[in-house]
Amino acid sequence: MTNTVKVVIVDDHPMVAEGIQSILEAYDDIEIVAAFHRGRDIIDAVETLRPDVVLMDLNMPDIGGLSATEIILERCPETRVLILSMHDSRDYIASALSHGAMGYVLKDVPTEEIKAAIDAVMRGERYLCTGAQGSLTPPDGKNREQLTEREQTILLQLAQGKSNKEVAATLDISVRTVETHRKNIKRKLGISSTAGLTRYALEHGVLQGTGVGL
Repeated sequence: MTNTVKVVIVDDHPMVAEGIQSILEAYDDIEIVAAFHRGRDIIDAVETLRPDVVLMDLNMPDIGGLSATEIILERCPETRVLILSMHDSRDYIASALSHGAMGYVLKDVPTEEIKAAIDAVMRGERYLCTGAQGSLTPPDGKNREQLTEREQTILLQLAQGKSNKEVAATLDISVRTVETHRKNIKRKLGISSTAGLTRYALEHGVLQGTGVGL
């Protein structure tokens, strides 16, 4: 079937993964191509599997869902990541979206809502379940996006005067990926120039490695 959506499930609780799989396999237009219990496994397999959607748990023992999401999107930008989590706090949801997830669904939602979320992200739409939407409403007008750990790492490299090509070689990613991160960093910080990025890095201790890591 040409319209079948290829889905990968990533959850460190096998019973949860199996439950979600059995639910989604009832739909004719969804094919579960794999189920993993570690973030590292989906990172290693994503370029081979090329899934349309990854249902990603946040808390896993080796590589967390946020870091895994970011790396997946570096390797397969066309893949949509949909977070499935028990956490409904605004910080969790905002951080997931900041890392590139297209949707956030709480694990206790009805079965049909998981399917609705998959359909929405396949249309290119962001999807937040009802509980997540309420949690994401900012308490005031300030809702500035935070840099992800990967973006902080790249900011450090750029602030040291490295070119996109040099950063790509250092981090073993493509130049295009560095350019995308650079654009996102500038957007999040409201900075338009490389000099401005360097100044920000100096003022916030980035050049001393504060809070920076892979």
